[in-house]
Amino acid sequence: MADGQAMDEVVTFTSDLIRIDTTNRGGGDCQERPAAEYAAARLAEAGLEPVLLERTKGRTNVVARIEGTDPSADALLVHGHLDVVPAEARDWSVHPFSGEIRDGVVWGRGAVDMKNMDAMILAIVRSWAREGVRPRRDIVVAFTADEEASAVDGSGFLADEHPGLFEGCTEGVSESGAFTFHDGAGRQIYPIAAGERGTGWLRLTARGRAGHGSKVNKENAVTRLCAAIARIGAHEWPLRLTPTVRAALTELAVLYGIEPDLDNVDRLLEKLGPAAKLVEATVRNSANPTMVEAGYKVNVIPGEAVAHVDGRYLPGGEEEFRTTLDLLTGPDVEWEFQHHEVALQAPVDSATYARMRAAVEEFAPEGHVVPYCMSGGTDAKQFSRLGITGYGFTPLKLPEGFDYQALFHGVDERVPVEALHFGVRVLDRFLRTA
Repeated sequence: MADGQAMDEVVTFTSDLIRIDTTNRGGGDCQERPAAEYAAARLAEAGLEPVLLERTKGRTNVVARIEGTDPSADALLVHGHLDVVPAEARDWSVHPFSGEIRDGVVWGRGAVDMKNMDAMILAIVRSWAREGVRPRRDIVVAFTADEEASAVDGSGFLADEHPGLFEGCTEGVSESGAFTFHDGAGRQIYPIAAGERGTGWLRLTARGRAGHGSKVNKENAVTRLCAAIARIGAHEWPLRLTPTVRAALTELAVLYGIEPDLDNVDRLLEKLGPAAKLVEATVRNSANPTMVEAGYKVNVIPGEAVAHVDGRYLPGGEEEFRTTLDLLTGPDVEWEFQHHEVALQAPVDSATYARMRAAVEEFAPEGHVVPYCMSGGTDAKQFSRLGITGYGFTPLKLPEGFDYQALFHGVDERVPVEALHFGVRVLDRFLRTA
């Protein structure tokens, strides 16, 4: 079991990494190198030989391998990203890059997404070095750049240009799973991610006839675009259940003592109450208009108007997504992918999933572990190009009223110290037996 020093270090490392501003504003505007050098130094102190890799100057990734005791076993990838989304300091109770530790809580951008997991990995690796622990299978540790944008400088670059570093890896674990979800009725649920919806970020372009704002114009690009995004926003996507979501709904129904009626999922979600939040975003594809750009003067009808849509599709749902967008945009609006990544699905009956479940149950025996599918995406998408099956497993024991999911990209992002300690214990237990 991880030692007391690991419990101190996970807090220190989380705070230190938060203080290293790795804001990813998109378009290449980010510098992960200081955080990468910090992580690499901590790994080197544990006797590992980390490699620092860049596609673009300053966009640095770190990879290291821990040799296991069974050379015939498949390797396991454990990865976390170093970049974070922007934060507006005036909106926060504390400065978002202070890493302040106050009242048993570590504050700052990245506290849950996902410098907490980065810190857990570092603390565990160093604890193993002190104890002389070797895992059963090789473990490849990767800290990546650019996850909060396109991943082209991060996991995409590693998967495409340095696949040899991940030789033998068949499975991986990363963010957004094994956290406490309180249902408001006394139950503590620990969802482990075994799937992700695909990413389809879209650019819509409408073209028309430019002209004076006072004239009749039936070829108005803005009107055409607005009609298309209104159709997209109002569209009701049909129900589509993947094996992971079926398993989630079935296990939740059993937990609540209700009939797992998968022929009437909307009604089943109503019966699940707050726990429905774990699955409601992953029973359908989705497309949400998010940005509109048009015109330069109030009395000028522009010849072009552009909108952006955040699209997500289920495993097996990409063809339906494309076909539906063709219909909804219509003949006057073109659409294209600005960022496009696959949907993922992982088995919930695997030995690895069982070991993750067992690790959580050992330290949270009052909890109920269930599988779930993430509504968004992670670096597991890019690593899947190497045949690596990805799970979301960043263990955190959270107090009731702590809205973990709302803090992703939110104001006053923070993580309790006790949650970090729990995470180290559970992740250590899993990785030793994985």
